[in-house]
Amino acid sequence: MEGPMAASADRIRWVDNSSPPQPRKPQYPIESVDNALRILLLLGERKSLRLTEVSEYLSVASSTAHRVLAMLQYRGFVRQSSRSRAYEPGPALTEIAFSVLRQIDVREQVRPMLEKLAEHYDETVHLARLDGALVSFVDAVESNRAVRVASRMGKTLPAHVSASGKALLSQLTDEAVVALYPREELEAVTPHSLTTRTALLEDLERIRERGYATGMQESEDGVIAVAVPLGVHAGARYAVSISAPSHRKQSFGEVAVAEDLLRVAEESRSFFS
Repeated sequence: MEGPMAASADRIRWVDNSSPPQPRKPQYPIESVDNALRILLLLGERKSLRLTEVSEYLSVASSTAHRVLAMLQYRGFVRQSSRSRAYEPGPALTEIAFSVLRQIDVREQVRPMLEKLAEHYDETVHLARLDGALVSFVDAVESNRAVRVASRMGKTLPAHVSASGKALLSQLTDEAVVALYPREELEAVTPHSLTTRTALLEDLERIRERGYATGMQESEDGVIAVAVPLGVHAGARYAVSISAPSHRKQSFGEVAVAEDLLRVAEESRSFFS
């Protein structure tokens, strides 16, 4: 948003907040997907479920309920007890829950620092996490300027094309990086992206030496960035970055930005390992 939002009197209405609004049913619902999701919601209320309970709850035949449960079990969302034969939450379901909690925990801890950096530079600041050979942007504070880098929160990119991704990859050994990138050729997102594993390894060595990574229009034309690794929390690696339009490169001050980011990383060392 570019300015404060105003509401005219004829747009103001009283809202009853006593109960949450019911979501609108999709125009073309997929019954099998709906049944699977209803089972997962039911598992949030009970420790375990028997086939007959699921069949009655969904108002379907036992064979139909069994097929849905079998697919959920195949994907790790439920598991079947060898003793009781009842269905319980599976590893995929618990991992999703813990992942969400970890992100909330990290975001609450880091958010004040992101806001401080964004206010100081008036450029967009991101918190990112390494997910294999991808980088996921888990939080962002967007610049107030008319021309700015848009928030990437909720998006993913190949790690080798992002300043945050390269900062995170620099924390791995070369052997671990090679395992993530078994082929020499790398995907190019822009004409400025690194396109070989050899070039990536050379860049990562420079990043380790100076302590920060840069992105010079490698993930998006017209966007530059500086990033530093923050460390590990709950088994996940995180980095913080500041991004700006490339036409502000002279005033952006790569080294000064990196020094401020490194100070933030030092201040948050007690939270990250």
